[in-house]
Amino acid sequence: MNSPFKILGNEILWTAALAGWAGALFLLSSFSNVTPEPGIELPHIDKVLHFSYFLIGGFILATIICLKRGLSASFKTRILLPFIIFAVFGALDEYHQTFTPGRSGNDPFDWLADILGALCGIISANCLHPRLLKLSSPPPLISEN
Repeated sequence: MNSPFKILGNEILWTAALAGWAGALFLLSSFSNVTPEPGIELPHIDKVLHFSYFLIGGFILATIICLKRGLSASFKTRILLPFIIFAVFGALDEYHQTFTPGRSGNDPFDWLADILGALCGIISANCLHPRLLKLSSPPPLISEN
């Protein structure tokens, strides 16, 4: 019987998730800053949103790398490469927002939240990867003697 979690080891699924993540980021960055409804205002909630969104993206990309290269891949491949990719992605996102009416963009603290979130996602994926492989692998065959 196959593991119901086998889909977790599907690189195509994770790659599609990353493409969806990037597309959604572009769309979200294209929206004008909507005036918030009166009520409870949470200070710096935008930083929490940046951190959380990039945590998800970092987790997805690191999972793809772990599935392709495994944990035997170098630190540069598993941690540094996705970190650099998301640092550039975050900077480009901030730059993109400068062209969106009602958005300021180029906020260094938004970018910092982006890269810290991505780093946490990357580290989380690398820590969870052995469990992911175990869940997505079929159970060992029991030989009858």
